[in-house]
Amino acid sequence: MKYSLRDEKSSRSEKALLILSGFFIASLVLTNLIAGRFFTLEIPFLGISWALSSGIIAYPITFLVTDVISEVFGEKRAKTLVLVGFLVSVFTVLIILLSIKLPIWENSPVDGKSYDTVFGLAPGIVFGSMIAYLSAQYIDVQLFEFWRRLTKGKHLWLRNNGSTILSQLIDTSLVVVIALVIYPKFTGTSEAISSKVALEIIIGQYIFKACIAIIDTPLIYFAVNRLNRYLNKEN
Repeated sequence: MKYSLRDEKSSRSEKALLILSGFFIASLVLTNLIAGRFFTLEIPFLGISWALSSGIIAYPITFLVTDVISEVFGEKRAKTLVLVGFLVSVFTVLIILLSIKLPIWENSPVDGKSYDTVFGLAPGIVFGSMIAYLSAQYIDVQLFEFWRRLTKGKHLWLRNNGSTILSQLIDTSLVVVIALVIYPKFTGTSEAISSKVALEIIIGQYIFKACIAIIDTPLIYFAVNRLNRYLNKEN
C-alpha cells in the first residue's frame, strides 16, 4: 500500500509549530505593510516625544516567537523560520511591485496615487530592512542558544532579554544607517540624513523596542509553560 502523508494525523508539535510560524509570518508582513504610517509617542514626565513607525508594533513579536521556538523546538527550527520569513518578505515585495506596475482600472475604488503612497516601496528601506532582518534574527537565535548553554537551561528571562535587546539594537541601527544614510549617498536618489538625526532615530526606536522586549518577558514564560504542557499531553 502506497504511503501518503494525507493519511497521517498532525502531531501536537506540528500544530504548535505551524501556529507559531503563522504569527511570525503575519507579524513580519504586517511590519512592512504598516511601516509607512508614523505615530507620536510622548512621555510627559520626561518631556520626550518620538516619531515612531507603526511597524514597530508588530516587529517585536517576531523576536518573541523565535525565542519561544528556540526554547521549545530548538535552534535549527528557529533558523529555518527566519529563512522562511525572509523568502516570504521577498515574495511580498515582488507582488506589491507587480501590483503597482499593472495598469489601474479607471473606476478603481483606490486611485493609483493613493495606492502608490501607501504601498510604494522605497528601495533603500526595503534593502536595509532585508539586511537588518536577516542579521538581527540570526543573531537573536545564536545569542539565545549561547545564554542557554551558559546558564545550563536556567533563567529564561536572561536569554530572552539578553538576545532580543542586543539583536534589536543591531536591527534598528542597520535599517536607519543603510536606508537613510548610505543608500541616499550611494544612489543620489534622495538626501541623506545627518549622523545626528540618524542617532536620534536609532535611540528613539531602540528604546521603544527594548522596553517591549522587557515587557514581553512574562509572555514568553506563559507561552513556553503552556506549550510544554500541551506538547506533553497524551495524543
